[in-house]
Amino acid sequence: MTTLFNHTIIAAHDKQRSASFFTEMFGLPPAEPGGVFLVVHLDGGVLLQFAEPGIDFPPQHYAFLVTEDDFDGIHGRIRTAGVEHWADPHGKLPQQYNTNHGGRGVYFCDPSGHYLEAITRPYGSDPG
Repeated sequence: MTTLFNHTIIAAHDKQRSASFFTEMFGLPPAEPGGVFLVVHLDGGVLLQFAEPGIDFPPQHYAFLVTEDDFDGIHGRIRTAGVEHWADPHGKLPQQYNTNHGGRGVYFCDPSGHYLEAITRPYGSDPG
């Protein structure tokens, strides 16, 4: 059996602001309208569909595996924009990135309060 991740809906207070923040930080093309959603296309055909549900929602966590070069760009854009970021999920190591799993990682929040994570090595990978 093959199971591939296809899409998820990300709740936003302002879908344009959240989708634009995401595409700017990750260096992606702008989101495109898709029905009631703003759609961001990721590699492998994966879609992020930003929506405004009109209800309160808890913050979620979304982690993205990126290349070392892409990480440099993401981290640089985070710093240039003055976005608060951390090396850890608890926010105890501010303005830093981690070197977990033999790679690098950084945590930061989007305008709707969701926690975003960019990592260069998947969890559980061999650091060697």
